[in-house]
Amino acid sequence: MTAPGVVIVGAGQAAAVAAHALREHGYRGRITMLGREPHKPYERPPLSKAVLVAPEEPSLDVFAQDVWALGDIDVQSSSEAIALDLSGQSVRLADGQVLPYDMCLLATGGEARALACAPAGRPHVHYVRTLDDARRLRAALQGQPQIAILGGGFLGLEIAHSALATGAAVTVIERAPSLLDRFLPPEASAWLESGLRQAGAHLLLGAVLERIDILPLGRMRLSTHAGALEADEVVVAIGLSPNDALARAAGLDVAEGGGVLVDAQCRTSDRNVFACGDCTSQQRPGYEAPMRLESWQNANEQARSAAAAMVGATAPAPAVPWFWTDQGRHNIQMLGLPAPGLEYVRRGDPATGKALWIGHRGGVPLHGVAINAGADLRAIRPLFEQGEPVLLDEFQRDAAELRAWAKQMRGGTPPTVQPPLTA
Repeated sequence: MTAPGVVIVGAGQAAAVAAHALREHGYRGRITMLGREPHKPYERPPLSKAVLVAPEEPSLDVFAQDVWALGDIDVQSSSEAIALDLSGQSVRLADGQVLPYDMCLLATGGEARALACAPAGRPHVHYVRTLDDARRLRAALQGQPQIAILGGGFLGLEIAHSALATGAAVTVIERAPSLLDRFLPPEASAWLESGLRQAGAHLLLGAVLERIDILPLGRMRLSTHAGALEADEVVVAIGLSPNDALARAAGLDVAEGGGVLVDAQCRTSDRNVFACGDCTSQQRPGYEAPMRLESWQNANEQARSAAAAMVGATAPAPAVPWFWTDQGRHNIQMLGLPAPGLEYVRRGDPATGKALWIGHRGGVPLHGVAINAGADLRAIRPLFEQGEPVLLDEFQRDAAELRAWAKQMRGGTPPTVQPPLTA
């Protein structure tokens, strides 16, 4: 009799990478992957960019079709898991099937946070989380509409740039007084805001949406405390909620702020259940509470860690968190994690289209932000991995050779840390 094998609940980036990693580690048992969408696993980052503007829809497949066939991975699309039985080690599907497992991996991702006044499914209201969502918005953009984007986070701003590229009139409504102020130093935030305005976007910062009224011909009036505006289409991009309902109902430990609690090897509170990707919360060094990281890199890294733990292999060393976003023709990359009270020093000038910041505490690099300077950020990555104080005066001098400086700083902890020059 064939053993139940591994059941992976979810069929996104993390699920696909985990299944592939299991085979790379030599696992020969059955692997069943359950996905709610009708599509094979695909990459989500292009949904807010290339899918909306490219002349032809790009290929989004995580792996080519032959990889699935050679890996002997049973991908069951349009299959929704509705219950997880920890004691019976089984997953129940909406169609009544019950799948037993030796090990289960939860890679259920997240759901777009919804607004009661702009429910999903209402005509001309968009949430961009799936490929079908992006295709629907792409079709709406062909008419060059007036579009209101609720939320000035990474996703909302990517969509804003894409919409502008199609000729749409764009208004971004953001309740914070500045863009991405939790993730970028003030100079970078101001640069981003200026660029969006120059590109033609109307920004309402520090504005709180109060209501949406439906007007004749399908138009909408959005009322904020700062005034009202009309739009043909509304995009809601106010964040992601972890899809942890299955885990909660089963009795797995879940973080106070949401997300399935996992350890460094992505084990849950049940020894036969693992979790990875956007649905998880994990303790990070230097932080008091478990945290969620919504990124392409984290999905991949956790997937590989979970796969290694499931087969008893050595897990890869934890990577310094890395994130990127394309904002129009500009690329922004971040290394490490932002935190309150960091001091930032800058190399380059965002006005020229290229700049690099190091956010540090006592000279220890904790957060790097690069505008069109990804190669420079890679050059100093070892300093973030080292976690030791560095001298930052030379870093700020554009004439200094960055790689040489980084190599010198890797030679050992400086005996004293000099105050950095004013940026």
